[in-house]
Amino acid sequence: MNALALRGVTKEHAATPPVLALADVSLTVEPGEFVAVTGPSGSGKSTLLAVAGTLERPSAGTVEVAGKSTEDLSDAELSGVRCRELGFVFQQFHLLATRSVLQNVADGLLYRGVPPTERLEHAAHAVAAVGLAHRRTHRPDELSGGECQRVAIARAIVGEPALILADEPTGNLDSVTGAEIFALLHRLHEGGTTILLVTHNDELARRTPRSVVLRDGRIERDERR
Repeated sequence: MNALALRGVTKEHAATPPVLALADVSLTVEPGEFVAVTGPSGSGKSTLLAVAGTLERPSAGTVEVAGKSTEDLSDAELSGVRCRELGFVFQQFHLLATRSVLQNVADGLLYRGVPPTERLEHAAHAVAAVGLAHRRTHRPDELSGGECQRVAIARAIVGEPALILADEPTGNLDSVTGAEIFALLHRLHEGGTTILLVTHNDELARRTPRSVVLRDGRIERDERR
């Protein structure tokens, strides 16, 4: 069973004339892979991530997440797929300012019906996995940018999803902190986490086991190392 399978995916954005963001893209991510998607601005990277994350529906083609076809699912059913099977990490951290590190991470399980006590237990393990156990009671405004991104990663992994989708997770960080976050993603991958990373940083992409280059909405190159 694949963690993700895009087959013949095309995505057009409404405009005059329509904007072709993805053109007949086929991409499979197997469990345990770490795949970087790179390419110039306007190449379709963010659209690919949005379609893979079921945040946008393709204009044509099919999307499977954890072996499940999504094309005939309702919006509510797609929300369930995102809740159970996908974890998201964005350039912006999207943390709640009034809640602690532990509470922000526990909120990643809020819509799974997990009892509050269990949510906090799972959150404690995820916070420890990203090296922030000593900061678990702090609020986001008491953390550095790198620590906030670690919290966001912990929230993404707390439910042990089939796939982590990371959209420029180092984009708002300085080079040293960005390298630390990338090293953390590598450690999670080595522990079995499946990751699809979108980045404009070609150097980071070359350090992943597999990199996919997009250009003009098409896959130009798909390399395994």
